[in-house]
Amino acid sequence: MEKGLILVVEDERPIAELVRMYLQRDGFGVELESDGIAGLAAAKRLRPAACILDIALPGMEGTEICRRLRAEDVWTPIIFLTARDDEVDRIIGLELGADDYLTKPFSPRELVARVRAVLRRSAGSPEPDRAKIVGGVRLDPATRSVSVHGDPVHLTSTEFDLLMHLMSRPGRVYTRDELLSAVWGYAAHGGTRTVDVHVAQVRGKLGEAASIIRTVRGVGYTADA
Repeated sequence: MEKGLILVVEDERPIAELVRMYLQRDGFGVELESDGIAGLAAAKRLRPAACILDIALPGMEGTEICRRLRAEDVWTPIIFLTARDDEVDRIIGLELGADDYLTKPFSPRELVARVRAVLRRSAGSPEPDRAKIVGGVRLDPATRSVSVHGDPVHLTSTEFDLLMHLMSRPGRVYTRDELLSAVWGYAAHGGTRTVDVHVAQVRGKLGEAASIIRTVRGVGYTADA
C-alpha cells in the first residue's frame, strides 16, 4: 500500500479483480465493494486516496454515491468506470463532481494512469507557490484553497487545477486541447466536452466572480479581470 488505498465499487467480479490486480501491481492498496450502499459506507469510513465507481450498481448507483459524498463535503477524487458511454451520462457524472470518466471496455493500464494523474492533481505541486489573484478570486497553490472576496470556495482537485492553470497566466488563451493535456494529462481522443463541463462547474462555484473565466469563441478559455 505504498501509494494509498483505492476504493473500487464494481459489481462485476472479473472486472473488479482485474482492476485490483493492476492497481496492486502499481503499489496501491485496494478495497473492493460490490454494491452502492456498501460502497458509500466504505468511502466515508476509509477515506481512500481515490474512488473508482461503476454507475449501474445494485442498491445505489455510482452517481448517487458521488452526489452524496460531494453534498457532505467529501472531496475524495472520483473516477467513473462504466459501460454508459453516452455524452449525457458523461456530462452528468462530471457535473456531480467526478474527476474523470472512463468507459468500458477499457485499458487497465490507462485506468491506472488516470488514477495516478488524479492523485497528482489532488496532491498539488510539492513546491509552494505564491497566491494568484484575478478579479475577486484568490487562489493559493500552497494550501490548494480558493476564495472569492474572502469567502471560501470548495473545488474538486480537477476543478482547482483547471482554475490554477487558467489563472497562472491571466489573459493567455488556452485551447481545449491544451487544457485537457495540461490538467487531465491525456490527449483529446474522446473530444473536449470534459473541459467545457468542468469550466461550467467552476464558474457556478465562483458565483459573482465567474466572469473572470472568459470563453474565446472558436479557441478556448482565458482568465482575466
